[in-house]
Amino acid sequence: MTEPARQAAVATSILQQICTLVLVIAALAMVALTAAAFAGLVPWLDLPVAYAGAEVAEAGMWAQIGLTVLLLALVGFLPSAARMRRIEVTARDFHLSMADVAKAYDYVHAADREGNFLLEREFDAMRERMDWMRRHPDLSELEHDVLQVAAQMSVESRELAEIYSDEKVERARTFLRQRQKEVEDYRERIAMAQATVGEMRRWMQSVSVEEGVAEKQLDRLRKDLAEITDAMRLTGHDRQENVVDLSGGRRSGTDGVATPAE
Repeated sequence: MTEPARQAAVATSILQQICTLVLVIAALAMVALTAAAFAGLVPWLDLPVAYAGAEVAEAGMWAQIGLTVLLLALVGFLPSAARMRRIEVTARDFHLSMADVAKAYDYVHAADREGNFLLEREFDAMRERMDWMRRHPDLSELEHDVLQVAAQMSVESRELAEIYSDEKVERARTFLRQRQKEVEDYRERIAMAQATVGEMRRWMQSVSVEEGVAEKQLDRLRKDLAEITDAMRLTGHDRQENVVDLSGGRRSGTDGVATPAE
């Protein structure tokens, strides 16, 4: 519980007690005064009250009796008001105490995860944790009961602190970071492979297109050559001329005249 909240709670409680005391004293005084007036020991309250131009008889007496009844009715509400005030104070103190316990436990559990406590026996572990909290600057002002509850909670959860110690958690995080780096590298290699495959596919498509263009050009050349060949046959430019074979000629008779080759 912080100091300003504690001071405000104390001031409110004192003010409520003073008001209750004043109300009880006023109620007792009015009861005594009214009883004495009924007994004829003291006169009734004298109030000059007029209504519609006519003076109201014994107005002071009825006002005194009414005030006494009102004060007694207010005193009758004091027990329920006191119970409500105790419930509010208890709830506020419980909430503040639990907040202090949670704060102390948070500190001591973090220290336990760091491996600051070495004693295994429960009593020694409790004492070690309470001494540590008393030396802590943020927990030194807490009450002994709060520190004791926090130390007990820390002892009960020391197995959990050992399992999730800072060293083990950091080792697990390092492992996960490495795995994350491996996954990122693997994804980069996959992206590079996909880019290479895409480039090869585009290259193959380009080569196929060029081959198709070359085949079409070759077909066009063949058609042009066939047209030229057909044209030459029609014009007679492809006929063979008669050639005389001088080396193979034969002589007929004795006159030595050579006959034309067949």
